[in-house]
Amino acid sequence: MSTAITKSGIELDELGKFFTITARRIDAGQAAPEMFSAAIDMAWHRLVNDPAAHEAFAVQHAGRRLTHVESAGVGFISWVSTYEEVYGPLPDIWFTDADGTVDTEAQARYREKGEVWAEWRCSPAPGDGDDLTPATTTR
Repeated sequence: MSTAITKSGIELDELGKFFTITARRIDAGQAAPEMFSAAIDMAWHRLVNDPAAHEAFAVQHAGRRLTHVESAGVGFISWVSTYEEVYGPLPDIWFTDADGTVDTEAQARYREKGEVWAEWRCSPAPGDGDDLTPATTTR
């Protein structure tokens, strides 16, 4: 079962949080997080189409340039607990496809068990110039 959502701007808000989590993971020597939300990934793709805006957004949220890389897989999403420590529970947009439909089964599993198991097609990676001094964030 699924429901549609139409929250404008939340995709970019969540992408910014995702980039902040990415920087923390990279700084800790961990693998970059997996982008499992098709809705947020679609917003990311639109941002990538404007390289200057993408760079500015990444530097603002991650303190460095990031690139969008193909990295398909399926499994446990290990960065969710870090997200929850900083921002609280994942909002519905994380369980939303590109058409705006929420996967209510995946969402319910997350709400009941506190874990996310999902498919992903991409992840961020440090981009050219990742030697930028990481920005201090207040998030």
